[in-house]
Amino acid sequence: MGKELLLEIGTEEIPAAFLPGAMSELKALTEKVFAEQRLGFSLVQTFATPRRLILYAEGLPEKQEDLDRTVLGPARSVAYDSDGNPTKAAIGFARGQSVDVKDLTLQQTPKGEYISAVKKESGLPATEVLQKILPEIITTLHFPKSMRWGSGSLRFARPIHWILAMYNEEVIPFEFDGIKSGNLSRGHRFMSPGSCTVHSFKSYKASSRDRFLMFDPEERKKEILKQIQKIEVEVGGSVIQDEKLLEEVVYLVEYPTVLCGSFEPGFLSLPRPVLITAMREHQRYFSLESSSGDLLPHFITVSNTRARDAGMIISGNERVLRARLTDALYFYKTDCGRPFSSYMEDLKRVTFQEKLGTLFEKVERIAALSAWLAKKTGIADTVPVSTAASLCKADLCTSMVREFPALQGEMGREYALLSGESEQVARAVSEHYRPRFAGDLIPSTDEGALVSLADKMDTIAGCFGVGLIPSGSEDPYALRRQTLGILAILLEKGYPLALTEMIDEALRLNSVKISPDLEGTRKTILDYFKGRLSGLLISDAHRYDTVEAVLGAGFDHIPDTMARMDALTAFRGEPLFEPFTVVCKRAMNIIKGIETAKVQKGLLQHESEIALYQKVQQTEKKVNALIQKGKYGEALTTIASLRDAIDAFFDGVMVMDKDENIKENRQALLSRVAGLVSRIADFSKIVVE
Repeated sequence: MGKELLLEIGTEEIPAAFLPGAMSELKALTEKVFAEQRLGFSLVQTFATPRRLILYAEGLPEKQEDLDRTVLGPARSVAYDSDGNPTKAAIGFARGQSVDVKDLTLQQTPKGEYISAVKKESGLPATEVLQKILPEIITTLHFPKSMRWGSGSLRFARPIHWILAMYNEEVIPFEFDGIKSGNLSRGHRFMSPGSCTVHSFKSYKASSRDRFLMFDPEERKKEILKQIQKIEVEVGGSVIQDEKLLEEVVYLVEYPTVLCGSFEPGFLSLPRPVLITAMREHQRYFSLESSSGDLLPHFITVSNTRARDAGMIISGNERVLRARLTDALYFYKTDCGRPFSSYMEDLKRVTFQEKLGTLFEKVERIAALSAWLAKKTGIADTVPVSTAASLCKADLCTSMVREFPALQGEMGREYALLSGESEQVARAVSEHYRPRFAGDLIPSTDEGALVSLADKMDTIAGCFGVGLIPSGSEDPYALRRQTLGILAILLEKGYPLALTEMIDEALRLNSVKISPDLEGTRKTILDYFKGRLSGLLISDAHRYDTVEAVLGAGFDHIPDTMARMDALTAFRGEPLFEPFTVVCKRAMNIIKGIETAKVQKGLLQHESEIALYQKVQQTEKKVNALIQKGKYGEALTTIASLRDAIDAFFDGVMVMDKDENIKENRQALLSRVAGLVSRIADFSKIVVE
């Protein structure tokens, strides 16, 4: 039966956002190191609380697996004489490897035959291996931010105070940076601050409740939801679902106690987003609503201690929230004292970027680019788009958004409606920030989508134009996210917009602020879009060579690019795919780097090239019609029907004929063949397995 490992790294409170990633990395790193160290296992689990990272493994052996290692020696010609007797070189090699010369074997390599020795390495005891690798695992963990403390050199998310390291009931002794491992754990910081001796994972789990510790995040989550459900019944409402907040709260506590508080119903006059944000962003409170969807004057908070006096804790939270909502109500009334459009003037005093000017100037560019996009997409009424574009950043200068930045866009919608703007315009103002992150919703309306495209493309064009190009992890203006946002909108909306034209128009509008090398900047931006699109497609399980082939044929129109991607992916499953790709790649290799003229029918001599020419002419008409309709799958199948004619051509003629005119004419014919498929994908980039 396998042994078990328990490692607990006890720390000061680690930020909640760090812990899910740390758990995942600790598990992956442990499995990798165990495999490298020849330590088998049946299970690896990780857990975390604000004060500890926990690693548990089952099924470990008592020692490493033994290793048979083959060591190459001299070449056979050096190791043995003409009679087959070992030379001094072979004898010396055997002695150096501690094996008998008779046990040497011959190994075939790309460079010829060499002698070799097989060395058997006995596995070390597991405790000895763990003693070495556990400190390495701990110090290899990465965090968004690390720190040093005291006079030590160790870096970790927060100062480490204790390390529990057990192999079955035996302590794995090690020390680094003055911290010694042992068999002691600690309970909840306030309710059970003392040390506790641990003998096994079973005893660790058994004592955890007594120590007011729920070390498993899933257990804490279930407990929180269970207590929330009880409160929902009591107040006659339901919690507004917020998975992000729930995960954060799970990693903020070790022993959750869910409490319900109230606030004055008068605060319900505030817009719904204000109330929810004030409770969530600053206090980590959950909001409640009635069955009809109206907010209730209640909130839920999750405490990290068992409530001896729940009333006092609730009262304290109510007092804090009352102050926040009083401020919010003041900001709201102050903001409503001015027409929403008047805040546009305030944007003149807000710098967007030092070289790109103010937010007012940016909004002017967004409005111009939005109107241009609206005409390009064929929208009849461009007024709502232009109005939404001109108002899209106005709420950034309101008191409410300055206090609650997460409400940008949301307050723009509220204030636009209060100022008499249409729901169409107000929703576009709210949605133009979408998508904010991978997987986020895109704007639901055309107005919101076009303003979003304009905003994002303006930022990209401007930043690239002044040299602010993302590199490594440095991306202060979130250009990666902006680029992916544009791609997501174009993919879902299917707009007939060309990336090159969008970039050119955005660069033109920025031209007085940026580098005069518009052509160079345009190319850099297009390359950046290509890289992001490639990564997006590969992450969606498309083959890398399919992606390269399709993007190699162009990616200016994103919906069209996706249609070609789907067609080529489907074509790969057809019987014709491999044989056609082979002859297609052969043709492309012959004409690579050659400029060809038109095919001259009079120079066609052999029946195979005449037949191919006739087939190509017939096929071109069909393929052009199919491509015009976007039927790329049918187009590929039609082109692939040329395969037999191409094979016959290669069998019947020598392309590189001595007669220069005939050679060039045959190259021109192959170029016609390649030209058919190159409108869909660059088949030279496809890998045939």
